[in-house]
Order: sequence, then structure tokens, then C-alpha cells
Amino acid sequence: MRKLFGYILSPIFYIFFGLMLGIFHPIQWICYKLFGYKAHKRSVDCLNFFLTYCNWFLLNSVTFVNQQNLPTDRPIIFVANHQSMYDIPGLIWFLRKYHPKFISKIELTKGIPSISYNLKYGGGANIDRKDGKQSVLEIGKLGKRMKENNWSAVIFAEGTRAKDGKVKTFHVGGIATLLKRAPNALLVPVAIENSWKIVRYGLFPLSVAEAIRWTVLAPIEPAEKPAEDITLAAEVAIKAKLHQ
Repeated sequence: MRKLFGYILSPIFYIFFGLMLGIFHPIQWICYKLFGYKAHKRSVDCLNFFLTYCNWFLLNSVTFVNQQNLPTDRPIIFVANHQSMYDIPGLIWFLRKYHPKFISKIELTKGIPSISYNLKYGGGANIDRKDGKQSVLEIGKLGKRMKENNWSAVIFAEGTRAKDGKVKTFHVGGIATLLKRAPNALLVPVAIENSWKIVRYGLFPLSVAEAIRWTVLAPIEPAEKPAEDITLAAEVAIKAKLHQ
């Protein structure tokens, strides 16, 4: 039944999703060129509000739970599991007060309305996976910006999407590099549930009536602990939340 309704509702979802990307591309350009970072960020926040709630066209519920009292006067590394591209708009919108920046493939900085522009000029790290040195340098630069501006970073530590929702082993590299440049950063796990189900049938049809949920878990204070231990603690916390 979900697949059947997906055939009906997916075109509506894609039309609105694409429309938002097209509308906000020139808005971002104007905000960034004429008014700078703050205006550009507001435009990106607004875009991701609409992209997040596009889920309603699929009858998907959207729930964000944050019962943690997180600081805004120090950098934060949000470590999340990764299930689909639809993880990202919610993270940008719901974590907007923390100025979340992403580590993305450099290929994504071209050809995608709104998204590519934000990746280029939003302050994140765009890495070439074939060039390890470039990747480390870019992530290090992001860490420096985090420290200088009290920004946050979002890392999908699995390194790839878990298409069946099963959390993969977390990689320590990106987290370790950020902590070297922003040693005062706080590590905060985020558990993402059911986003993978949206694309369980592929790009078309999308699944409907899914309960998409982001849950911010208890912070982990690095306190000079090895990056490997911190990363493992985040992985364990997320798996526990997802009953894995």
C-alpha cells in the first residue's frame, strides 16, 4: 500500500522539493553577495525548513528531539548515522542555532541548484576522496573556522549511507582532524531513524507514512581522551538508541 501511494505522492514531493531548490538558488546568491554570511545562512535555514517539511507531501512525520542543554559558546561536533540524503535538511534546520557545517564530496559543489552554492560558500569542507592530503587539509580548515566562530560540524562517521538502516562501524579520521584544530569542541551524537525507509524502493516511488526522527543524545566531553574512544562512544550511543 505504501508503494502504491508512493507512486501518487512522489511526483508532488519532487515538484515542490525541486521548486524550493530553484527558488532559493538566486535568493542565496543575493544574500551572500550583497549582505554576507549572516543573510546567506538565514536563506539556507529557510530553504531547509521547506525541504524538511516536504516530507508532509509523503505523509511522513517529522520529529526532532533535543533534551540536551548544549552550549552555543564553543564548537560542537555532531556525529550522526547516515541513512539517506533526507537526513540533511532536518539537521540544518533543527540545529541552525549551532551553525552546522558539513563535510561533503567535492563533486557536489557543482550542478545542484541551491545545494551546490551552499556547499561552496557556506563554510563547510568539500573533500576529494581520491586525494587524502586535500581531504585532511580541508577538514583541518573547517576545524579552524569552528574554533574561530564557535560553529559546529556534522559528521556522518560511517562514511556512507546505511541503506537498510543498520549502523556501520564509525571512522575516526574526520573527528580526530577536527579535534586537533578545535580541541575545545564538544562531541554530540545524533541518532537518525527511518530516513532510509523513504528510499526503500529507490528514487521512485518514495515510501509514504514513515516516521522520520532525529534524536540528540547526551554530549561526550573529549577531555583529552583518544579520538578512537570518543568515536566508539558515539557509535555505541547511537546503536543503543536505535536498538542495534
